[in-house]
Amino acid sequence: MSDITTGGRPFRVLTVIDEFTHECLALPVERKFPAHDIQGILAELFVERGVPEHIRSDNGPEFTAKQIRNWLPKLGVKTLYIEPGSPWENGYNESFNGKLRYDLLDGEVFDTLWEAKVIVERWRKEYNTRRPHSSLGYLPPAPEAWILEPKTKPMPLMGSANWSYAVR
Repeated sequence: MSDITTGGRPFRVLTVIDEFTHECLALPVERKFPAHDIQGILAELFVERGVPEHIRSDNGPEFTAKQIRNWLPKLGVKTLYIEPGSPWENGYNESFNGKLRYDLLDGEVFDTLWEAKVIVERWRKEYNTRRPHSSLGYLPPAPEAWILEPKTKPMPLMGSANWSYAVR
């Protein structure tokens, strides 16, 4: 997704959604996303949440870059690229992007990139922890997504082998 700051400079928002829990795992905001930045964002998520079975994404240059295409299979991650002009193949992410656009981006004026980063991250936390989701029985995804056991790392309810990210 993209927007602009008041000075007219564009910025982009990368949306990373867990297709199983519907939790927004990341919404980084940058002027551009070269492949090594995408790899860093995904690597952090893999360490924190486990390696997903697959990643569904569009055919944008960030995800079709040789660096990403070579790296993901080494980790056992399958790539599911949606066909150009077929947004229904990534329906949940497209729906999320519409909510982000309508609820936040269309109603905010961002003076700086830093301001956009702070406001977008605040919205992501509210989306995950307070905003009801009809597909989850009108509960937010984050409290239902993880079971915390004493002195252990968070474990996904379905196990890391049975979930995936949708990114755009």
